[in-house]
Amino acid sequence: MSEEITNLSEVTQTSSAQQPKGKIILVFGVVVALVLGVLTGFYLAGKSKTSTLTQAGVVSQEKIVKGSEFGSNDLAKFKDTAIGTLEKNGLDGEGTHRLIREGGPSQTVYLTSSVLDLDQFVGRKIQVWGETFQAQKAGWFMDVGRIKVME
Repeated sequence: MSEEITNLSEVTQTSSAQQPKGKIILVFGVVVALVLGVLTGFYLAGKSKTSTLTQAGVVSQEKIVKGSEFGSNDLAKFKDTAIGTLEKNGLDGEGTHRLIREGGPSQTVYLTSSVLDLDQFVGRKIQVWGETFQAQKAGWFMDVGRIKVME
């Protein structure tokens, strides 16, 4: 019987000697995983497409030329599109701008933008991509997410 107690004692000493080594390996593994996660995040953030936008959707005037596109790349969110000439002012508080399209006043799109400063494009023929919202007075009210300069 004393032999069995000795064996239990040896097993207890062996496992307690390995326990600190196991904790060190576990802590080291967690630290390595965290460092790799942070490095992966920085790498992926650097690979994202750069936008031609600066702060608050302001675009450098020399970049606004025919064929240039500005704004969000998320065309799934901004799926509605229209082409026309941009003018300042909306309709009785709905929108900050309006897009004058062929077909007369009934075809006008009233615009606002959560992404771009529309003032920079006033007087230009543009194509807009946006999300249509319900309006009280405007027939078509859109939040613009992307613009292409046509002329």
